[in-house]
Amino acid sequence: MNHRAEIFVALQRILPKHALSRLIAKAAESQRPWLKNALIQRAISAFEINMQEAKSDDLDDYKNFNAFFTRELKTGARPIDNTAGAIISPADGAISQAGDIRTNRIFQAKGIDYSTSRLLGSSEQAKAYENGSFATIYLSPKDYHRVHMPVAGRLLSSRYIPGELFSVNDQTAQALPGLFARNERLVCEFESDELGRFALVFVGAMLVAGIETVWSGFEKPGPGAVRESDFSSDSLVFAKGDEIGRFKFGSTVILLFRNNALDWDEKIEAYAPVQMGEKIAAGGN
Repeated sequence: MNHRAEIFVALQRILPKHALSRLIAKAAESQRPWLKNALIQRAISAFEINMQEAKSDDLDDYKNFNAFFTRELKTGARPIDNTAGAIISPADGAISQAGDIRTNRIFQAKGIDYSTSRLLGSSEQAKAYENGSFATIYLSPKDYHRVHMPVAGRLLSSRYIPGELFSVNDQTAQALPGLFARNERLVCEFESDELGRFALVFVGAMLVAGIETVWSGFEKPGPGAVRESDFSSDSLVFAKGDEIGRFKFGSTVILLFRNNALDWDEKIEAYAPVQMGEKIAAGGN
Protein backbone atom coordinates (compact mmCIF):
# COMPACT_ATOMS: atom_id res chain seq x y z
CA MET A 1 0.00 0.00 0.00
CA ASN A 2 1.52 3.37 -0.96
CA HIS A 3 1.52 6.23 1.54
CA ARG A 4 -1.06 8.38 -0.30
CA ALA A 5 -3.49 5.48 -0.60
CA GLU A 6 -2.99 4.65 3.07
CA ILE A 7 -3.87 8.21 4.10
CA PHE A 8 -6.86 8.29 1.70
CA VAL A 9 -8.31 5.09 3.16
CA ALA A 10 -7.60 6.22 6.74
CA LEU A 11 -9.54 9.43 6.14
CA GLN A 12 -12.46 7.46 4.74
CA ARG A 13 -12.51 5.22 7.81
CA ILE A 14 -13.17 8.17 10.13
CA LEU A 15 -15.59 10.07 7.89
CA PRO A 16 -19.33 9.72 8.65
CA LYS A 17 -19.84 8.26 5.19
CA HIS A 18 -23.55 7.46 5.42
CA ALA A 19 -24.44 10.84 6.92
CA LEU A 20 -22.29 12.66 4.38
CA SER A 21 -23.82 10.72 1.50
CA ARG A 22 -27.36 11.42 2.71
CA LEU A 23 -26.51 15.12 3.06
CA ILE A 24 -25.16 15.23 -0.49
CA ALA A 25 -28.29 13.37 -1.59
CA LYS A 26 -30.52 16.16 -0.29
CA ALA A 27 -28.58 18.76 -2.26
CA ALA A 28 -28.68 16.52 -5.35
CA GLU A 29 -32.49 16.32 -5.09
CA SER A 30 -32.95 20.09 -4.75
CA GLN A 31 -35.07 21.67 -7.50
CA ARG A 32 -33.91 25.22 -6.79
CA PRO A 33 -32.70 26.40 -10.23
CA TRP A 34 -29.68 28.32 -8.94
CA LEU A 35 -28.42 25.38 -6.86
CA LYS A 36 -29.07 22.49 -9.24
CA ASN A 37 -27.70 24.42 -12.25
CA ALA A 38 -24.58 25.39 -10.30
CA LEU A 39 -24.02 21.76 -9.32
CA ILE A 40 -24.55 20.57 -12.89
CA GLN A 41 -22.23 23.19 -14.39
CA ARG A 42 -19.58 22.35 -11.80
CA ALA A 43 -19.83 18.62 -12.57
CA ILE A 44 -19.61 19.17 -16.33
CA SER A 45 -16.46 21.25 -15.87
CA ALA A 46 -14.78 19.15 -13.17
CA PHE A 47 -15.40 15.75 -14.75
CA GLU A 48 -15.28 16.81 -18.43
CA ILE A 49 -18.72 15.33 -19.09
CA ASN A 50 -19.60 15.01 -22.77
CA MET A 51 -22.98 16.70 -23.13
CA GLN A 52 -23.04 16.22 -26.91
CA GLU A 53 -24.22 12.64 -26.40
CA ALA A 54 -26.88 13.57 -23.82
CA LYS A 55 -30.49 13.56 -24.99
CA SER A 56 -30.69 17.15 -23.79
CA ASP A 57 -27.92 19.66 -23.17
CA ASP A 58 -30.39 22.22 -21.75
CA LEU A 59 -29.89 22.39 -17.98
CA ASP A 60 -33.48 23.55 -17.53
CA ASP A 61 -34.64 20.11 -18.70
CA TYR A 62 -33.17 18.52 -15.56
CA LYS A 63 -35.33 18.99 -12.47
CA ASN A 64 -32.38 18.36 -10.13
CA PHE A 65 -28.76 17.24 -10.11
CA ASN A 66 -29.68 13.56 -9.84
CA ALA A 67 -31.83 13.80 -12.98
CA PHE A 68 -28.79 15.20 -14.76
CA PHE A 69 -26.41 12.63 -13.34
CA THR A 70 -28.60 9.75 -14.51
CA ARG A 71 -29.28 11.51 -17.82
CA GLU A 72 -30.57 9.67 -20.85
CA LEU A 73 -28.39 9.56 -23.96
CA LYS A 74 -29.35 10.29 -27.55
CA THR A 75 -30.79 7.39 -29.52
CA GLY A 76 -27.91 5.45 -31.03
CA ALA A 77 -25.26 6.90 -28.71
CA ARG A 78 -24.61 3.40 -27.33
CA PRO A 79 -25.26 0.83 -30.08
CA ILE A 80 -25.91 -2.70 -28.82
CA ASP A 81 -23.76 -5.49 -30.25
CA ASN A 82 -26.37 -8.03 -31.33
CA THR A 83 -23.90 -10.53 -32.74
CA ALA A 84 -24.98 -14.07 -31.84
CA GLY A 85 -23.48 -15.04 -28.49
CA ALA A 86 -22.15 -11.53 -27.76
CA ILE A 87 -22.22 -10.44 -24.12
CA ILE A 88 -22.14 -6.68 -23.76
CA SER A 89 -20.88 -4.30 -21.13
CA PRO A 90 -23.79 -3.33 -18.88
CA ALA A 91 -22.34 0.12 -18.21
CA ASP A 92 -19.84 2.76 -19.22
CA GLY A 93 -16.63 2.73 -17.24
CA ALA A 94 -13.32 0.93 -16.97
CA ILE A 95 -12.51 -2.69 -16.20
CA SER A 96 -11.16 -2.76 -12.67
CA GLN A 97 -10.40 -6.48 -12.89
CA ALA A 98 -11.69 -9.54 -14.78
CA GLY A 99 -10.84 -13.22 -14.55
CA ASP A 100 -11.65 -16.50 -12.86
CA ILE A 101 -13.34 -17.21 -9.55
CA ARG A 102 -11.23 -19.68 -7.57
CA THR A 103 -11.72 -21.22 -4.09
CA ASN A 104 -14.53 -18.78 -3.33
CA ARG A 105 -12.26 -15.78 -4.03
CA ILE A 106 -12.47 -12.86 -6.47
CA PHE A 107 -9.39 -10.84 -7.38
CA GLN A 108 -9.60 -7.17 -6.37
CA ALA A 109 -6.08 -5.78 -6.82
CA LYS A 110 -2.45 -6.87 -6.49
CA GLY A 111 -2.18 -8.89 -3.29
CA ILE A 112 -5.89 -8.51 -2.48
CA ASP A 113 -8.86 -10.76 -3.09
CA TYR A 114 -12.21 -11.17 -1.35
CA SER A 115 -14.91 -13.72 -0.62
CA THR A 116 -17.55 -14.49 -3.24
CA SER A 117 -19.85 -15.62 -0.44
CA ARG A 118 -19.52 -12.32 1.37
CA LEU A 119 -20.05 -10.30 -1.81
CA LEU A 120 -23.26 -12.17 -2.62
CA GLY A 121 -24.39 -12.53 0.97
CA SER A 122 -24.93 -16.27 0.44
CA SER A 123 -22.54 -19.21 0.66
CA GLU A 124 -24.99 -21.39 -1.26
CA GLN A 125 -25.31 -18.90 -4.11
CA ALA A 126 -21.54 -18.45 -4.24
CA LYS A 127 -21.03 -22.20 -4.84
CA ALA A 128 -22.84 -21.84 -8.17
CA TYR A 129 -20.11 -19.46 -9.41
CA GLU A 130 -17.09 -21.48 -8.27
CA ASN A 131 -14.64 -21.83 -11.18
CA GLY A 132 -16.71 -19.28 -13.05
CA SER A 133 -15.80 -15.82 -14.34
CA PHE A 134 -16.13 -12.27 -13.06
CA ALA A 135 -15.69 -8.73 -14.31
CA THR A 136 -15.62 -5.57 -12.20
CA ILE A 137 -16.56 -2.33 -13.98
CA TYR A 138 -15.86 1.01 -12.31
CA LEU A 139 -18.10 3.94 -13.23
CA SER A 140 -16.39 7.29 -12.73
CA PRO A 141 -18.41 10.50 -12.21
CA LYS A 142 -18.02 11.42 -15.90
CA ASP A 143 -19.62 8.20 -17.14
CA TYR A 144 -23.15 7.39 -18.25
CA HIS A 145 -24.81 6.07 -15.09
CA ARG A 146 -27.55 3.77 -16.28
CA VAL A 147 -27.04 0.01 -16.08
CA HIS A 148 -28.29 -2.36 -18.79
CA MET A 149 -28.62 -6.10 -19.36
CA PRO A 150 -25.42 -7.76 -20.63
CA VAL A 151 -27.51 -10.53 -22.21
CA ALA A 152 -31.23 -11.35 -22.39
CA GLY A 153 -32.57 -12.88 -19.21
CA ARG A 154 -35.24 -13.20 -16.54
CA LEU A 155 -34.89 -11.73 -13.05
CA LEU A 156 -34.96 -14.40 -10.36
CA SER A 157 -34.11 -12.56 -7.16
CA SER A 158 -32.44 -9.59 -5.53
CA ARG A 159 -30.69 -9.14 -2.19
CA TYR A 160 -29.97 -5.71 -0.70
CA ILE A 161 -27.02 -5.93 1.69
CA PRO A 162 -26.33 -2.92 3.93
CA GLY A 163 -22.72 -1.94 4.42
CA GLU A 164 -20.07 0.75 4.26
CA LEU A 165 -19.81 3.53 1.68
CA PHE A 166 -16.11 3.66 0.88
CA SER A 167 -15.00 5.18 -2.39
CA VAL A 168 -14.64 2.51 -5.09
CA ASN A 169 -11.93 4.22 -7.15
CA ASP A 170 -8.69 2.45 -8.04
CA GLN A 171 -6.74 4.02 -5.19
CA THR A 172 -9.12 2.57 -2.60
CA ALA A 173 -9.40 -0.78 -4.40
CA GLN A 174 -5.63 -1.20 -4.19
CA ALA A 175 -5.50 -0.33 -0.52
CA LEU A 176 -8.62 -1.64 1.22
CA PRO A 177 -9.07 -5.43 1.43
CA GLY A 178 -12.58 -6.70 0.67
CA LEU A 179 -13.76 -3.28 -0.55
CA PHE A 180 -16.65 -4.50 -2.70
CA ALA A 181 -17.83 -6.97 -0.06
CA ARG A 182 -17.79 -4.21 2.58
CA ASN A 183 -19.86 -1.61 0.75
CA GLU A 184 -23.64 -1.69 0.55
CA ARG A 185 -24.81 -3.47 -2.56
CA LEU A 186 -27.71 -4.98 -4.45
CA VAL A 187 -27.17 -8.52 -5.73
CA CYS A 188 -29.42 -9.42 -8.68
CA GLU A 189 -29.55 -12.93 -10.12
CA PHE A 190 -30.89 -13.65 -13.60
CA GLU A 191 -31.57 -16.72 -15.73
CA SER A 192 -30.35 -16.60 -19.33
CA ASP A 193 -31.13 -19.10 -22.09
CA GLU A 194 -27.58 -18.60 -23.36
CA LEU A 195 -25.58 -18.56 -20.13
CA GLY A 196 -27.71 -20.11 -17.43
CA ARG A 197 -27.76 -18.18 -14.16
CA PHE A 198 -25.61 -15.10 -13.73
CA ALA A 199 -25.35 -12.35 -11.13
CA LEU A 200 -25.09 -8.59 -11.54
CA VAL A 201 -24.12 -6.67 -8.41
CA PHE A 202 -24.70 -2.93 -7.97
CA VAL A 203 -22.09 -1.68 -5.47
CA GLY A 204 -22.76 1.56 -3.63
CA ALA A 205 -20.02 4.04 -2.79
CA MET A 206 -19.28 7.23 -0.89
CA LEU A 207 -21.57 10.06 -2.05
CA VAL A 208 -23.79 7.66 -4.00
CA ALA A 209 -27.27 8.95 -3.24
CA GLY A 210 -28.85 5.64 -4.08
CA ILE A 211 -29.29 2.61 -6.29
CA GLU A 212 -32.47 2.32 -8.35
CA THR A 213 -33.90 -0.55 -10.37
CA VAL A 214 -36.69 -0.55 -12.94
CA TRP A 215 -38.59 -3.22 -10.97
CA SER A 216 -38.36 -1.87 -7.39
CA GLY A 217 -37.42 1.78 -7.76
CA PHE A 218 -35.18 3.36 -5.14
CA GLU A 219 -33.43 0.93 -2.82
CA LYS A 220 -33.56 2.63 0.56
CA PRO A 221 -29.96 2.63 1.81
CA GLY A 222 -28.46 2.61 5.27
CA PRO A 223 -27.87 0.17 8.12
CA GLY A 224 -30.38 -2.58 8.84
CA ALA A 225 -31.29 -6.09 7.84
CA VAL A 226 -30.58 -7.78 4.52
CA ARG A 227 -33.63 -7.48 2.24
CA GLU A 228 -34.44 -10.52 0.11
CA SER A 229 -36.85 -10.36 -2.85
CA ASP A 230 -38.04 -13.34 -4.90
CA PHE A 231 -39.07 -12.43 -8.46
CA SER A 232 -39.01 -15.95 -9.91
CA SER A 233 -42.76 -15.97 -10.55
CA ASP A 234 -43.06 -12.37 -11.75
CA SER A 235 -42.05 -12.84 -15.42
CA LEU A 236 -39.61 -9.92 -15.34
CA VAL A 237 -37.91 -10.60 -18.67
CA PHE A 238 -35.36 -8.22 -20.21
CA ALA A 239 -33.74 -8.11 -23.63
CA LYS A 240 -30.02 -7.58 -24.06
CA GLY A 241 -29.37 -3.84 -23.67
CA ASP A 242 -32.56 -3.09 -21.71
CA GLU A 243 -32.08 -0.62 -18.88
CA ILE A 244 -32.39 -2.28 -15.47
CA GLY A 245 -31.12 0.35 -13.05
CA ARG A 246 -29.00 3.38 -12.33
CA PHE A 247 -26.58 4.94 -9.86
CA LYS A 248 -26.85 8.48 -8.59
CA PHE A 249 -23.08 8.89 -8.46
CA GLY A 250 -19.92 7.00 -9.52
CA SER A 251 -19.85 3.39 -8.45
CA THR A 252 -19.23 -0.21 -9.57
CA VAL A 253 -20.98 -3.10 -11.30
CA ILE A 254 -19.71 -6.66 -10.79
CA LEU A 255 -20.72 -9.49 -13.14
CA LEU A 256 -20.46 -13.15 -12.13
CA PHE A 257 -20.93 -16.04 -14.55
CA ARG A 258 -20.85 -19.81 -14.09
CA ASN A 259 -18.08 -22.17 -15.13
CA ASN A 260 -17.54 -22.37 -18.92
CA ALA A 261 -20.34 -19.87 -19.61
CA LEU A 262 -18.20 -17.47 -21.65
CA ASP A 263 -14.82 -16.37 -22.97
CA TRP A 264 -13.69 -12.80 -22.36
CA ASP A 265 -12.56 -10.70 -25.31
CA GLU A 266 -8.80 -10.17 -25.42
CA LYS A 267 -9.29 -6.44 -24.81
CA ILE A 268 -10.85 -7.09 -21.39
CA GLU A 269 -8.05 -6.42 -18.94
CA ALA A 270 -7.42 -4.12 -15.99
CA TYR A 271 -8.04 -0.42 -16.75
CA ALA A 272 -9.48 -1.08 -20.21
CA PRO A 273 -12.26 1.44 -20.98
CA VAL A 274 -15.67 0.04 -21.93
CA GLN A 275 -18.96 1.50 -23.07
CA MET A 276 -22.41 0.14 -22.51
CA GLY A 277 -23.45 -1.99 -25.48
CA GLU A 278 -20.00 -3.06 -26.70
CA LYS A 279 -19.08 -6.73 -26.75
CA ILE A 280 -16.95 -7.85 -23.82
CA ALA A 281 -17.28 -11.63 -24.11
CA ALA A 282 -18.71 -14.50 -26.15
CA GLY A 283 -20.98 -17.07 -24.57
CA GLY A 284 -23.65 -19.60 -25.21
CA ASN A 285 -21.20 -22.40 -25.95
